[in-house]
Amino acid sequence: MIASLPMYDRPETRAANDRLWQAVRDELGRGPARLSRGGDAWADWLAPELLLSQTCSLPYRTRLRGRVTLLGAPDLGLPGCPPGHYRSLLVVRRDAQGTRLADFAAQTLAYNEGCSQSGWAAPVLYAHRLGLRFGRTLRSGGHAASARAVATGRADIAAIDAASWRLIRRHDDFADRLRVLCATPPTPGLPYITAATRDPAPIRAALRRAIAALDADARAVLGLRALIDVPEGAYLRLPVPPAPAGDQPPG
Repeated sequence: MIASLPMYDRPETRAANDRLWQAVRDELGRGPARLSRGGDAWADWLAPELLLSQTCSLPYRTRLRGRVTLLGAPDLGLPGCPPGHYRSLLVVRRDAQGTRLADFAAQTLAYNEGCSQSGWAAPVLYAHRLGLRFGRTLRSGGHAASARAVATGRADIAAIDAASWRLIRRHDDFADRLRVLCATPPTPGLPYITAATRDPAPIRAALRRAIAALDADARAVLGLRALIDVPEGAYLRLPVPPAPAGDQPPG
């Protein structure tokens, strides 16, 4: 069996994610002794032996739907977001000139992956609604890398999911060189999933109980409050933007 929690897993959160998984395993009464780390996330998500993981809403609705089972979304207590939702914050250098997205649309957008809802789909669709289009792009490979690219001048603007931005501000010194320009509308949060062949009810119940019983330190580190039952349709209603050139999602 495979269990992974890759989406907000960084050195400062790993111990808390490990405690969350051990709590789920104890509630469920089965599962691997340790979380899977450092492998191919797509291979884990599509594996028949997947017990629990977390993906992004763009891969879920474009490539994983029907091949995995949705368990729900986390309530991360993010400002301006209903429970089970999140949003992207568009960040620029603190000393950059401009107060509107239009002031930066012709400049370089750093994005983590073309299959990211928060790093790619959300800013592109938000810009489109404002009649804007980003002029140049830089693929960074991760939210922290996108923020760092802006801080060091390799890019001018980046869209960072609000939970990742909370971690970046807490742990990365370069965050002091950045400011939030604007925010996209909230969308359903990063979905927890299991293999399509598994009965989701006991896994969902174990995850819900584990989150509710999480110790205060781990809860504070992860910002995790509850498991929210977000329906599949809430994800499927979101538009799918064109992928950036040369960055087609696998799967």
